Amino acid sequence: MNNKINLISNPFKDDDYVSQLNDDGCIKFHKSLPGYSHTPLIELDKYSEILKIQSLQIKDESKRFNLNAFKSLGASYAMAKILLSRIGSNKADLNYQTLKENKEKIKHLTFVTATDGNHGRAVAWSSEIYGCQAHVYLPKGSSKHRLEAIESHGAYAEITDLNYDETVIHAAEIAEQNNWILIQDTSWINYEVIPKDIMIGYQTIVHEFLKDPHIWPSHVIMQAGVGSFAASVFDAFCVPGMPKPIFILAEPEGAACYFKSVQVADGSAHSIDNLETIMAGLSCGVPSILAWDIIKSTVDYFITCHDEVALQAMRRLAHPTESDPSIVSGESGAMTTGIIEQICINPKYSEYKDLIMLDQSSNVFCISTEGDTNPELYREALEPSIAP
Repeated sequence: MNNKINLISNPFKDDDYVSQLNDDGCIKFHKSLPGYSHTPLIELDKYSEILKIQSLQIKDESKRFNLNAFKSLGASYAMAKILLSRIGSNKADLNYQTLKENKEKIKHLTFVTATDGNHGRAVAWSSEIYGCQAHVYLPKGSSKHRLEAIESHGAYAEITDLNYDETVIHAAEIAEQNNWILIQDTSWINYEVIPKDIMIGYQTIVHEFLKDPHIWPSHVIMQAGVGSFAASVFDAFCVPGMPKPIFILAEPEGAACYFKSVQVADGSAHSIDNLETIMAGLSCGVPSILAWDIIKSTVDYFITCHDEVALQAMRRLAHPTESDPSIVSGESGAMTTGIIEQICINPKYSEYKDLIMLDQSSNVFCISTEGDTNPELYREALEPSIAP
């Protein structure tokens, strides 16, 4: 069983960083959408005792809009801002009712995106409820279930013979050729406004957390693909007047572009070519430039893990200890919990535990970003019996 993890510290951290994204307009907008509900914050008390920390709090995003993942927050918010500008309304009108009343003005618009699955479904769902069109392109190896989930919202969807980063380029070319609107959750030079709005949309998760009965975290560990989600969450936790948690960025070792960027240590983001991980939502080799700027300024430590760490965590969350509630968490959603477990209970990583100051007073916050978005992989992961 491969429980390998690797950790390095961040030489670029800016202790004076202040939030660049925080805007509570995102949660006000999301509350106007049909089917909105506040996703649960789950505290695993018994598991925390095993890990010998004070608390482990997990936000369960499998409950978001019945879409089994968090991505709808970013896509719906950014798309709504685009549509609002097309109908000539101002920011004060940013709500679902305004868009519903103007469906005839926007029904001809087509959004296009590349996706590992969850973002594409979010774009398809948003287009469906807004009355627009969507074309979604997936990389080679994508599961048929993810394709069908996107098609269930009336979108055109296609699995390409390209990897994720190549598929992003393909979607951008298709958008330009057809005068469609590219709605991508990663950024590059001259494509930053829409990805920034997507990142702002993600912050509804933290706004909800702050309204829950919660323990302010000493540690926040977030998973990264292109990095937009993690950067958004870290930015949101830079709350004036509150102590900054220790921020940890986690990646699969087979898709660790941020880890590589820090290792190169020249201050620039670096890409990787060969992607090899079961964590489809994190299988990305090119960092978002907006995310890199925030991540290199906020993150304390970068960690990579073997895929097996995520698989073990999926089983652990599905079969909880004693009275702890069960969480259905997919491979990308569970990996942060798996990393924390390895650091806390594997003697091989006691040095890491001391370095990041995890102890009995620590309060760790994670987000299970997806449920069983790949049901076949989820079933296979749960077949082995969980270790005591």
